[in-house]
Amino acid sequence: MFDTLSDRLSAAFKNLRGKGKLTDADIDATAREIRIALLEADVALPVVKEFIAAVKERAGGAEVRGGLNPAQQVIKIVNDELVTILGGETRELRMAKRPPTVIMLAGLQGAGKTTLAGKLAKWLKETQHQTPMLVAADLQRPNAVTQLQVVGDRAGVPVFAPEPGNGVGDPVQVARLAMDEARTKQYSVVIVDTAGRLGVDEVLMKQAADIRDAVNPDEILFVVDAMIGQDAVTTAQAFLDGVGFDGVVLSKLDGDARGGAALSIAQVTGRQVMFASNGEKLEDFDVFHPDRMASRILGMGDVMSLIEKAEQSFDAGEAAKTAAKLQKKGGKDFTLDDFLAQMQSVRKMGPLTKIFGMLPGAAQFKDQLENFDEREIDRIEAVIHSMTPAERNDPNILNGSRRLRIANGSGTEVATVSGLVERFFEARKMMSAMASGKGMPGMPGMPGMPGAGGGGKKAKQQAKKGKAKRVSGNPAKRANQGSGQPAEPQPGQLPAAFGGGAAADDFELPDDLKNMLGGK
Repeated sequence: MFDTLSDRLSAAFKNLRGKGKLTDADIDATAREIRIALLEADVALPVVKEFIAAVKERAGGAEVRGGLNPAQQVIKIVNDELVTILGGETRELRMAKRPPTVIMLAGLQGAGKTTLAGKLAKWLKETQHQTPMLVAADLQRPNAVTQLQVVGDRAGVPVFAPEPGNGVGDPVQVARLAMDEARTKQYSVVIVDTAGRLGVDEVLMKQAADIRDAVNPDEILFVVDAMIGQDAVTTAQAFLDGVGFDGVVLSKLDGDARGGAALSIAQVTGRQVMFASNGEKLEDFDVFHPDRMASRILGMGDVMSLIEKAEQSFDAGEAAKTAAKLQKKGGKDFTLDDFLAQMQSVRKMGPLTKIFGMLPGAAQFKDQLENFDEREIDRIEAVIHSMTPAERNDPNILNGSRRLRIANGSGTEVATVSGLVERFFEARKMMSAMASGKGMPGMPGMPGMPGAGGGGKKAKQQAKKGKAKRVSGNPAKRANQGSGQPAEPQPGQLPAAFGGGAAADDFELPDDLKNMLGGK
C-alpha cells in the first residue's frame, strides 16, 4: 500500500546525497517533493500542510545546516514527523478492572468488521491469554450471524448468537443478554460485532449508540477500510461525532490502493490506530506500531516485528539443538531434516515476500520480491521428502542414480536436486560460521565481524583485482579512510544498517538470497 509513497520519498532524499550543507533552496525543493508524494498518497490536505511545516522548521535548524550528512538528518526528521502523525506511541487495549472487558466494533458495511472480530478474538486468546466471546449483534446483513459463527469456529472462540439475523431480532437486547452470558460463564472479553450501512445515516448512528449504552464498552473500535482513501477520514469524523470511538482499526492494509487513510485518520480525529489487518487469514492481524510503520514507509524495514514473528514461530528448545549442531564439527551434524524443519518454521511466520520486505533495504529488491514464487519452497520440500533417511542425513552419498530417482519421485529435474544440495552445503557453511562467532561469509561491508567481507585469502585477491578504492565526498569519512578506521555516525545520522553511512545503493543481499529471489 505504501510502495508508491516510499519510492517518491526515496527519490526526494536521493537529491540531498553528497551535499555538505543544506541551503534554503534544497530544503524547499525537498519539502515540495515530500508534499507531492503525500498528496499523491491521498493524505488529507490539513495533515500534509502541518507535516511539511514541521519538517521545514526542523530542517532549517542550525543542527542540520552545520551537519556533515544533512540527507540522513532530514530522513530522521521525516521519520520523527511520520511517527507523530501516525499517532506517536503504540496504544494498548484498556482492560476492565473487573471482567468482562467489553469491546464494541463499529464502522460501515464492507469494512471487514466480522472477519476482524475473529482476528481480534484469536489474538486475545493466543497472545494475551484471554477467554473471549463473540457477540452477533449484526442482525440486518444477510448471513452476518452465520459468517460470525464460521469465523468464531475457525478462531476457536465461542459465539453468542440467540437470534438468526437476516432482519430478525433486536440487536440491543442481544447485547444485553450477551453481558449476562459472559458473566455467567466467566468470559474475560466480550467482542460485539455491530451492523453497518453503505453510508452514514441516522438509523446506523442510533442503533450503534443504543448498543453502546446497553453494554457500556471499555473500548469502541472504529473499523475502517484502508482502501477508501479520503472518505475514510470523513466517515471516521462522522462516527466520532455521532457515537464516539476510542481507537481505530485499519483493515485491508495489504491492498494496493493509496495509503493516505492510515496517515490521516489519527491526526484528524485525535484517535490512534491500534490494530491493522493485512490479509485474509485470521493470523494476518498486528498491533499497529507508529514507529515501525514509519520505518517501513521510509524503506528502513521493520526488524522488531520480524523478531516478534520469529519468537512466535520458532521453538526455543529446537533452536538451541540446531545451534549446537552447527557449532560442532563445522556444522556437519546439521542435516537436510534440520534444514527442512528450519524452512517450515520460517514459513509459519508468513509469506516469504512479507518476511523479506521487513528487512532494511528490501525496497531496492521490490521487483524480485513481487516475482518470487512461493511454490519454490514446496518444490524444495518435495525433493527432500523424496530422499531416504540416510540421504537426508548425509547428502554426500547422493550419486547420479540417486539424484535421478529423487528427481523422478519429486516431479523435478536432476539439476533441481543438484542445485538444492549445493545450496544446502552453502547455507550450512554460512550458518555454521555465524553460530561459531566467525561472522557471515559473503556479506561485505559489516565491520567488526571476523570473516565478513574480505577476511579470507580469496577475498584479498579479489580486492587487489578490483577497481581502485573510491574516496568519499564526506570530509570525516575521507579522513577515516586514510586511517583505515570506519567513519563514526554523525549526530542525528542513522546507523549504517538503516541506511546511514553508506548510500542505500551500496546495499546488497547475499548471493544465495538473490538467487532464491530470482535475481542475478
